[in-house]
Amino acid sequence: MGESAPGHELPLRLFAAFRAAVDAVHDDLAANGHPNLRPMHGFVFQAIGTRGTTAVELGARLGVTKQAAGKTIAALEKQGYVERAPDPADARRKAVRLTAAGLDVLDRSARTFQRVHTEWAAQIGPDRLEALETDLAALTPGDLMRLDAPGWFGPDR
Repeated sequence: MGESAPGHELPLRLFAAFRAAVDAVHDDLAANGHPNLRPMHGFVFQAIGTRGTTAVELGARLGVTKQAAGKTIAALEKQGYVERAPDPADARRKAVRLTAAGLDVLDRSARTFQRVHTEWAAQIGPDRLEALETDLAALTPGDLMRLDAPGWFGPDR
């Protein structure tokens, strides 16, 4: 067996794979009417989800202040991807929900990520890709949708 790669290469390769998948999604989104979205927005859309949320909850999920979440919501609202409405559970709060355009982004993203997954399975083999996914799950315990990476999602990033 050959010499092992330096330790710093693994996170770089993981990030490069992440970038390849996310770039494929954003290329597809841009070609289908969503040219101004950035990778950060995908995390925001996932944190809002199909049920909606509040600015406070969004900030907590992303690990940013309510004000930073509000700024991101305002920018996405201006672009037509989210809307604010009274929260049916508590009239004092405003719920943030994805619009039809925001839901289209989630749907297109899911389909493109699935296409990338299929392409990778064809490239390295479905068994190896499944083993990679299993190994990564073992190395990254916890919530898959943990988005609160401090400092990653501040405004204007």
